[in-house]
Amino acid sequence: MADSLLLLRKRGSMRSTWMRARKARPQLILSRRPRRRLRTLLRWCGRRRLRRRLLQAQAAGADWRESGCLVTSAAAAGRTKTAAPSAAPRYTPDEVSAPSCFTNLPVRLLRPVGPGRALLLLPLEQCFTFSGICRVTCLYGQVQVFGFTISQGQPSRDVFSTYTHSRLTIRAVPFSMPEKSKKEMKREARTLLRSHLNQDDRCWVMKNFSPLCSIVLLENLKTSTVNFIISHPGLSYIFVQESPTFQINSEYFALRSVGIKKEKKKNALHFTESVLSALEELVNDSCEEVDGCPVILICGAQDVGKSTFNRYLINQLLNSISCVDYLECDLGQTEFTPPGCISLLNITEPVLGPPFTHQRTPQKMVYYGKPTCKNDYENYIEIIKYVFSSYKRESPLIINTMGWVTDKGLLLLIDLIRLLSPSHVVQFSSGRSKYMPNLTPDYVDDMDGLYTKSKSKIRHRGFHLPEFAEYFEFADEEKESPVLFTGHKLMCVKSDFAFRKTPRNRDSHNKILRDLAVLGYLGQLHPPVPKPLYPLQSLTPYQVPFNAVALRITHADVAPTHILCAVNASWVGLCRILDDVRGHAHGPILLAQTPICDCLGFGICRGIDVEKRLYHILTPVPPEELRNVNCLLVGAISVPHCVFKNQHGPEGMIPYITTDYNFKLPGASGKIGLRETEETCKEKLHPRPKFYRKTN
Repeated sequence: MADSLLLLRKRGSMRSTWMRARKARPQLILSRRPRRRLRTLLRWCGRRRLRRRLLQAQAAGADWRESGCLVTSAAAAGRTKTAAPSAAPRYTPDEVSAPSCFTNLPVRLLRPVGPGRALLLLPLEQCFTFSGICRVTCLYGQVQVFGFTISQGQPSRDVFSTYTHSRLTIRAVPFSMPEKSKKEMKREARTLLRSHLNQDDRCWVMKNFSPLCSIVLLENLKTSTVNFIISHPGLSYIFVQESPTFQINSEYFALRSVGIKKEKKKNALHFTESVLSALEELVNDSCEEVDGCPVILICGAQDVGKSTFNRYLINQLLNSISCVDYLECDLGQTEFTPPGCISLLNITEPVLGPPFTHQRTPQKMVYYGKPTCKNDYENYIEIIKYVFSSYKRESPLIINTMGWVTDKGLLLLIDLIRLLSPSHVVQFSSGRSKYMPNLTPDYVDDMDGLYTKSKSKIRHRGFHLPEFAEYFEFADEEKESPVLFTGHKLMCVKSDFAFRKTPRNRDSHNKILRDLAVLGYLGQLHPPVPKPLYPLQSLTPYQVPFNAVALRITHADVAPTHILCAVNASWVGLCRILDDVRGHAHGPILLAQTPICDCLGFGICRGIDVEKRLYHILTPVPPEELRNVNCLLVGAISVPHCVFKNQHGPEGMIPYITTDYNFKLPGASGKIGLRETEETCKEKLHPRPKFYRKTN
């Protein structure tokens, strides 16, 4: 009896559960299913299938109720049988740009459309976070990647989402369109897709098409720079990390063929409200140009997101204007050049990756030679003055500064603000950074800098550097001279930038980023894909006579007898000085002081032929620019060790690598020769040109 009652109770509970599901069936389930599949439907896989069916129904023209339930067209028609048939719905630009019904859809559709290609359908305001590299083409609609907007009809963009920085996100954003019916929109989308997809893929798109979706084509991307970086052991993880996953499905294999991997939203880039407000205000001021082109100086402590903010701001500005000028004053973490440089660039293309993926040729560049300016502040200021004099004030200027904002670093920053006279100062701060006073105009005007004394509060709009250059000559008798300062608008930004660096591992992490920047520059030596990648020792170097160039070691005092040993196998700056050095009959020609001169590029001194008196230089600088080079500067920036240790080809003893290193040689210790930072490493770089085989 008890068993029968228990059985009846079970049947009753199952029946009541089924009745509740049956009542909700017209709203939740799109097709008839047997009763025995109810339990399977409510499982995890069933919920995924249900979400997918809901999105397909929405794309096919289903209604979205205020309660959040999706109803098919047939069900909607059943409720309004007495109503007269209405015309096809028409979408106005306001309705397309600000819908509220699609923001809650968590599902996006992805389909492989060939080897190394995948098609992504993104509902409005939905995003796709990924890691890896790919080429992004917006076929229909409009998407935004790292602040840069990609619309239909625009060229494809190469996107680099690496593990050294926050993951990038493709987000569908509102776009304006003329008032058209859904049928007209589908016809337009089909026309746009005809040149990119075959008939089956176009049919799949049209089946899931919605006027409020953006259609994005993801393609596999291979560049010579990326191939060169990942050819070194231990560096392939930077772009894609192989980790165990429990979602082995068609989407996983489609993304894998493209070369990317789906990531969680928490790994994506997130900005605080103060950062977004500052970005919006800076973009508006730059586009209005009421008071001339703005000069924006970014400052703050280390690891608060200054470089990320600069990249995002550049991309936002390029959505509205054609070019942006960029002044690099951070020696350690440069954006567009190898480390140790102060440069001025004119940016016309978006920045969709970390620095080692977009090395570019500056408009003007000086090789400082060290990743920090400590103990040589005056030369640092003089170089910034020299580079800044080339700014034409025809486009907005973004100034990147160092993360050293304490003690003398703060005083040096005050000197820079007076010297560069920015219109906006964006000051970053976070709960983890050290205290930094607010750099208001009054504070900067009243505070003594490292080289300037503030005795006179002179305000002058339209400050032009060449007219007042005499105020910044740092001779002893002129340090007390009055300083001209224009005032600025201070924008305090509270950053909650998440980073994994600690004071203990910050130096090693920064050194890895500097090595990656050098590798990114050396990647330009290789021909574009699909040509094979050649090791560096198989590339033909340029032969430079001793008497054609002058030499200078910028970071240390090296005896003339060891100058060639210091230059060999070193990272050299290819510079141009005003003096004529070709009149000397013999070489090498040594400079007594480090000149402030233009740097045209960089290279590796691959070997030195003492008998023929030749330098062998390996560089991607074109020959027409090399004709102007008459000076080689060697600084504390070293060639990454992986270039020496992991090049394919040499057998036996590796060139320039030895365990028998003599620290007693002048300039060989770590205190003087700053090129070697791993003092405890057993293998030390040792110049031995006789082991390096030259090839023709």
